[in-house]
Amino acid sequence: MRDRILLTLLDLTWDPDTSWREAAACSGTDSDVFFPVSEDDAAARLAKEICVACPVRETCLQYALATNQSAGVWGGLDAGERRRMRRRLRDRARRKAS
Repeated sequence: MRDRILLTLLDLTWDPDTSWREAAACSGTDSDVFFPVSEDDAAARLAKEICVACPVRETCLQYALATNQSAGVWGGLDAGERRRMRRRLRDRARRKAS
């Protein structure tokens, strides 16, 4: 899945339509689950488990990357995982431009 996401995220633009949130597996879940106090893996485990089966997981992750969400679990990735993904995207774009 991540490779497919990387391919679609090279142009990190975002359509302001957020109707996808209605179909999210997390809809109605307490937001504290997705914004744990700690950044360790155990704190984000429940959120990531919910994301695994989410039908809009890729869209959620694309939203988080395009809008530079710096906290919480979005699209099954925590803040650190998204930072690493952004870095890989930047590195890939730089290599492609060279």
